Amino acid sequence: MSAELPEILDAWRMVTARREFAGRVALSALPRLQGALVDAEGEVEFALGFDRDAMRVPYLELKLDAELPLQCQRTLQRFLFPVHTVQRLGLIREEADEAGLPPGYEPLLVPEDGALRLLDLVEDELILAVPVVPVKPGSESVERDWPVSAEEEVRANPFAGLAALKKQN
Repeated sequence: MSAELPEILDAWRMVTARREFAGRVALSALPRLQGALVDAEGEVEFALGFDRDAMRVPYLELKLDAELPLQCQRTLQRFLFPVHTVQRLGLIREEADEAGLPPGYEPLLVPEDGALRLLDLVEDELILAVPVVPVKPGSESVERDWPVSAEEEVRANPFAGLAALKKQN
């Protein structure tokens, strides 16, 4: 982790000071992300910037660059999934304040004391970036038509018995 990045900071003071932080953290230091990864090799580079926009809305801009080691669900091979994210989080004190955020802002509910754990935010964004079904780019999809024998087709047809009754009449 970057030496100048505090573990917990006051979001409201950071907005007032227009502070920016940057650093790197090992994927192994993000425990909630571990369940989605094949292994914990690698690191994430991040940049955080606190400020107010033209409408005086306080925000946190989060930029992430990482390559997450995932397991392809087609080939079962390890591959690196690139994550390049820029997210603007509108800082709000109450859930009702969410309606006042401009389009493109994601709400971030900040407690009254302003305490934020920045690495938790980085980890949250990485968790959201992991695909539900990881597939290695360029892997061939397995689509194949298996021929059905005539015997199976007749046996599987639930109306075959009715066809026989119709022929008798």
